[in-house]
Amino acid sequence: MNIGWIGTGIMGAAIAEHLQAAGHALHLCTRTRAKAEQLLAGGAAWCPDPAEVARATEVVFTIVGYPAEVEAVYFGAHGIFSAEKSTATLLVDLTSSPPALARRISAAATARGLAALDAPVTGGDVGAREGTLSIMVGGNADAFERALPLLRLMGRNIERVGGPGAGQQAKVVNQILIAGTMVGLCEALLVAARAGLDQTQLIRLLGAGAAGSWALQRLGPRLARGDQAPGFMVDHFLKDLEIALHEAEALGLKLPGVELARTLYEKARALGHGRSGTQALILALEALNPQR
Repeated sequence: MNIGWIGTGIMGAAIAEHLQAAGHALHLCTRTRAKAEQLLAGGAAWCPDPAEVARATEVVFTIVGYPAEVEAVYFGAHGIFSAEKSTATLLVDLTSSPPALARRISAAATARGLAALDAPVTGGDVGAREGTLSIMVGGNADAFERALPLLRLMGRNIERVGGPGAGQQAKVVNQILIAGTMVGLCEALLVAARAGLDQTQLIRLLGAGAAGSWALQRLGPRLARGDQAPGFMVDHFLKDLEIALHEAEALGLKLPGVELARTLYEKARALGHGRSGTQALILALEALNPQR
């Protein structure tokens, strides 16, 4: 198939490689062309803007950073919906963004005779490279079935969870779970370090018991060796926490755990780690607990 791909960040480029490896022809547009060089070297075609991507392809995938970028990609002057003589009939947004925006995209697509899915992913840089992402999808059931063969190249756990916006709502639930887990993980390993225990040993030992988690197994070793390289950036996680708190407010809910996580991640960003991985939360905790 001719597939459009917009966004080649930490996860986007790695996910797109799976489609390319499966023999699909990619037509790319991304803010920083240098991040797409490997895909271009593999035969992908460069497009100057999202509208051109829509004119050249059957299916368009988007995975960018922030809601404002999603808005520009779809609704901007040279966005997907501005394209005349578009050949794309299916739009799939993998970005984590507000459910209300997903519903707007779906409505605009339907008005043009297209189908749109909100399909945010989870699994970090490792899941993107290994093709093991979990993908939660909102939108029309027929559109989901059309997209499923392509989504299976990207992930292992793929389910439609409801209509337009439901995928983004499921991602909110996912990020709430991660927020609490990351606070517990970083606090635990900080205590281990201050007590003089071997963090690597504890990760191996405790990971086999009730305390085991994806975060402990994947991010625990990075924490133990002081590796703050991003699998998912602090800035992007803060964006997701803001979305979660906004959705909770709309539902009449207060989430003190998420509010605490947001405060701690804001501290990490203030320390200059906005573009570090989410495990950089431990640096905020260390700043709050200086060595005596």
